[in-house]
Amino acid sequence: MQRLRLRREPDLTLKHDAFAYQLEAVNAIKDLDFAAIFHEQGLGKTKVAIDLIAYWLSQRLLDTALIVVKKSLLDNWISELAAHSQLIPRVLTNNRSRNFYVFNAPARVMLGHYEAIRSEAERIDLFLRTRNVGVILDESTKIKNPDAALTRTFLQLAPLFSRRVIMSGTPVSNRPHDIWSQIKFLDQGESLGHDFQTFKRSVALSNDLSDVEDGQRALEMQLHRIFNSISGFSVRETKATAEIQLPEKVVHSVATEWEPRQHDLYRQVRESLRAIVVQDGQLIADESEVVLKRLLRLVQVASNPNLIDASYQLEPGKLEALLELVSSVVKEGNKCIIWTSFVDNVEWLARILRRHNPQVVHGRLDTREQTAAIHNFRNELSAKVFIATPGSAKEGLTLTVANHVIFYDRLFSLDDYLQAQDRIHRISQDRTCHVHNLIMRDSIDEWVEGLLHSKQVAAQLAQGDIDRETFRREMSYDFGDILRAILEE
Repeated sequence: MQRLRLRREPDLTLKHDAFAYQLEAVNAIKDLDFAAIFHEQGLGKTKVAIDLIAYWLSQRLLDTALIVVKKSLLDNWISELAAHSQLIPRVLTNNRSRNFYVFNAPARVMLGHYEAIRSEAERIDLFLRTRNVGVILDESTKIKNPDAALTRTFLQLAPLFSRRVIMSGTPVSNRPHDIWSQIKFLDQGESLGHDFQTFKRSVALSNDLSDVEDGQRALEMQLHRIFNSISGFSVRETKATAEIQLPEKVVHSVATEWEPRQHDLYRQVRESLRAIVVQDGQLIADESEVVLKRLLRLVQVASNPNLIDASYQLEPGKLEALLELVSSVVKEGNKCIIWTSFVDNVEWLARILRRHNPQVVHGRLDTREQTAAIHNFRNELSAKVFIATPGSAKEGLTLTVANHVIFYDRLFSLDDYLQAQDRIHRISQDRTCHVHNLIMRDSIDEWVEGLLHSKQVAAQLAQGDIDRETFRREMSYDFGDILRAILEE
């Protein structure tokens, strides 16, 4: 393969020194054919990646480095490259005509979003056969589903990259099996096995584990095995191990009370679900998509019944607690972020909180509108509240102008929960951070709370954040029992 030559090589001078733990990460993986950067969110994985690319290019290990990111983070990566280096990337988008020039113009750094790479898979394949290319997948949980067409494309392309790196602060983003296809992209299945279904069964957080001690021990062993299997090519730092000075993060559970009509509607929905989801005291499916979609109705009613019943025009039980929290935060001279899983809630809460000049971000807004809202929240003193759905704003954002996040409601994704709260708890934050979880008493919210806790402890063992003794002490298998109790009341 003939090496790519440029008339003028880019300046590889870095503008800022890395933190000690970032430098250690670069040194640990810089000469590996594949590696995983699993530093916890907020610890500057982007800086590690940029320094790694500079090393690859300075040592002539590659012709080109390709960075693949989520579409919403393209501008953020362009800004980060400019902030930390002299590198100017060529950008691949959905514009195939423009991409032709990107592929054919000499470049040391290319940047593209996942969907663009998939749509250009044929030309990417040809490109990789003529160039010596290394790739970095940012937010690699984007390829966590091995059955998705997007994931299959990346797994097919993987062997053609001479260097492969994945990055995620939450590689076990929701369930332990989420890590399988990310690691397969690196090593083609050598570490975690070649069969996804076998791996998935071995690490399943089943709803019936509360009374099955052998099953609990088997799960613990398999989770611990994940870390042992990937530790040779992965680096992981948490805020506790990185030895950086971050303020304390305090989590508050805020119990809320039902509005009477809301409670009546909740009981009606629960009754209609019980016959479908529970039979003879047993859950008939273990977090299947069908069951989760049905349970979503209960989350919506506990949040805001108007989401499923347009005739409901009263104040839901959580609203009073939310307004008190926001008022308290603003009186202290602080800003806050309100997270809700539902776009209609974002708009509804923005109307109620309009005196605080709320800035909103959700999937129905275009990129320009979202960027403007983020800018306004960061820079306008009058913008005291930011309201968003986790799916639209949980990653790549530094919102440390706020030090309070309020989860008005939560769904079942650990990734959504951890990423969203850490928009404020990251480098550059200098105040104590507060995470407020609004939980409707005697509702599906209590199951979500227990489920997310169990998912987080399982993820910590798989990622090597805790040892097996700590796992046994912290882990709870009661989430299945909680769900049965809620549905059978």
